[in-house]
Amino acid sequence: MSGINKTIPEYTVVRLPEWQAMHERILSEFAVCTDKPERQSHFFHGRFENLYIGVECMPSLQDLLDTAAEQAAKILQLSLADLKYGYWFNLMYPGHVTSLHSHDEDDELLSCVYYLDVPQDSGNLILGLAEGPQSLVPEDGMFVFFPPQLEHEVTENRSASPRLSLAINFGPAG
Repeated sequence: MSGINKTIPEYTVVRLPEWQAMHERILSEFAVCTDKPERQSHFFHGRFENLYIGVECMPSLQDLLDTAAEQAAKILQLSLADLKYGYWFNLMYPGHVTSLHSHDEDDELLSCVYYLDVPQDSGNLILGLAEGPQSLVPEDGMFVFFPPQLEHEVTENRSASPRLSLAINFGPAG
């Protein structure tokens, strides 16, 4: 595919200004759909890290996915028609961590995490940058876009509540 920008930034943070009403709808649908994911994967530390729930069960998720795709297209300097994506939820209960990993297993061009429900002290995102690890404190309504080959992890959820994020990988369409 021609036109792929090979020099994307190490990471990009985007904050949604009006996320509260959207989160309310998404979290309400998630509560109904979480017991019946289409599939689960990556069983580590006593939990499935990835929960796959389709927009059929969570229709309010589509606006968020569209926003993420628009941001990814800007970062990659591609048109929306040139991108496809896959997504999953990560539900981290108190005491859980997400181990060091990357997302460069297939044809990914860009990875992203979006924070839906982040209690205080529920774990930081650690990005393995060339100049050393960068710790980001997540906030509700925050996207973090990064290259799929960038190793990253999440520190322990030390809060008393679960934390919910949405991960998205973007690749070339077709």
